[in-house]
Amino acid sequence: MSTYTDGFVLSIPKGKLDQYTALATKAAEIWREHGALEYRECAGDDMDAKDMVSFPDMAKTNPDEIVIFAWATFKSREHRDEVNAKIMADPRMASMCEQSGVVFDCSRMAYGGFKTIVSL
Repeated sequence: MSTYTDGFVLSIPKGKLDQYTALATKAAEIWREHGALEYRECAGDDMDAKDMVSFPDMAKTNPDEIVIFAWATFKSREHRDEVNAKIMADPRMASMCEQSGVVFDCSRMAYGGFKTIVSL
């Protein structure tokens, strides 16, 4: 069975990484509680990309920011849609959305749903 993944790339101020991590931990709990198979949030570490577009360039990251690369995995696109509907209806999300505006600029976050084409 093929899985489906929602992916995110965003930039946050380096000084707010602890706040973001706390927020992301709560988000992970909500996503998993409602059915996501996996939820990951990763902070950029090795961002040099010789002869390629780096994540900081792609995300238009400022020197005082760090790139976050995150994803959640689901059984299928239909499963993702069901889980995301539950997540968006969860009252804890309203509070988290308010908090996220203090930590990062949501309008700069990239998001997309991806069909798995290779899985080992």
